[in-house]
Amino acid sequence: MGVTGPIRVVVAKPGLDGHDRGAKVIARALRDAGMEVIYTGLHQTPEQIVDTAIQEDADAIGLSILSGAHNTLFAKVLQLLRERDAEDIKVFGGGIIPEADIAPLKEQGVAAIFTPGATTASIVEWVNANVRQPTEA
Repeated sequence: MGVTGPIRVVVAKPGLDGHDRGAKVIARALRDAGMEVIYTGLHQTPEQIVDTAIQEDADAIGLSILSGAHNTLFAKVLQLLRERDAEDIKVFGGGIIPEADIAPLKEQGVAAIFTPGATTASIVEWVNANVRQPTEA
């Protein structure tokens, strides 16, 4: 039996970073594109994010990280997804992430990284092309 309904994305702000305007803009763009979006709010732990994604039957997690803790936070989310047997949930993210860190993050399992200047249209397009295809319920 196939998965039905719109793509479900958890948009999360892990760590101590208190700037969430970008995450809210992405959440709205994904919602306006027909996806179901669960925005977790500020200061979420990786455990809270993964719990939410599993409870909400999410297809993807979008992390917004501006604090410089991207290497640690992405790794922890990926580790928790593996431990919870939920590796089918794709992880993508954006924020202030140095170019030199992008390839190592992708090697760990981060599906995509969007840096400042990425358009909401390009992010929506990526999610539609790379996260499960929605079907009518």
